Amino acid sequence: MAKTIFITGASKGFGKLWAEALLQRGDNVAATSRDINGLKDLADRYGDRFLPIRLDITDRNDAIRAINQTKERFGKLDVVINNAGYGVFGAIEEVKEQDVKDVFEANVYGTLWVTQAALPVLREQGHGHIIQLSSVLGIWSLPTLGIYNATKFAVEGLSEALASEVSSLGIHVTLVEPNGYMTEFGGKSAVLSETIEAYDAARTELFQTEGMLPGDYGKPEATVPAILKLIDSQNPPLRLFLGNLGYRKTQRVYADKLQTWKEWDEVAVAAHG
Repeated sequence: MAKTIFITGASKGFGKLWAEALLQRGDNVAATSRDINGLKDLADRYGDRFLPIRLDITDRNDAIRAINQTKERFGKLDVVINNAGYGVFGAIEEVKEQDVKDVFEANVYGTLWVTQAALPVLREQGHGHIIQLSSVLGIWSLPTLGIYNATKFAVEGLSEALASEVSSLGIHVTLVEPNGYMTEFGGKSAVLSETIEAYDAARTELFQTEGMLPGDYGKPEATVPAILKLIDSQNPPLRLFLGNLGYRKTQRVYADKLQTWKEWDEVAVAAHG
């Protein structure tokens, strides 16, 4: 049976790639973007099964309108993919106040508003799947990407709590955590802070780090089978890495964290009183 999928940030990158794959196999797709001109080709090809929606995800009321429009058009809502977001590059001292506020509005609040808008529909149905596009950088940090890290750590925290809250309501939650891919993440959509010379070494380190080397970036089209399998799963996971780096590096990062906690455990226990 055809599913109805709502995808934010679908005019390019992962969002458009996944939207087209879902349409090709016969699903209904509501795809959102601030500029729906990038969705015209899908609208022309897929007709009534495709609903392009102009949406500012930072506007909670606009998110509610878009979700309701999808339900009215297709009669149901099976999957919500919170894909919209972007990156900010800059050391913690370098980033501008407005740039920080703007990326939190999009990556965190935008994800929250769409999630809140969808939950009443999914609760009434008694089923649904919310897929949050996180990142390996929601699991561990890299230099000069700290603000982006902070937004994805926030999405991880709210989504993990959400999964516990809705598991008895027939609603699944999955955090998709890609490593680097050949998308526009570091290109036109990214915000670059003005640099301070003291952090030039950290910037150099970033692009010499595992996962950031030119050969380490995955092919976006290779993610399609994984996303289709995730959407079709009767028991989807809370977390899913995309790419060959996430699990490998996370094992090492968390081994180091556990070792540090163990070394300081005596101090921690004594602090309990």
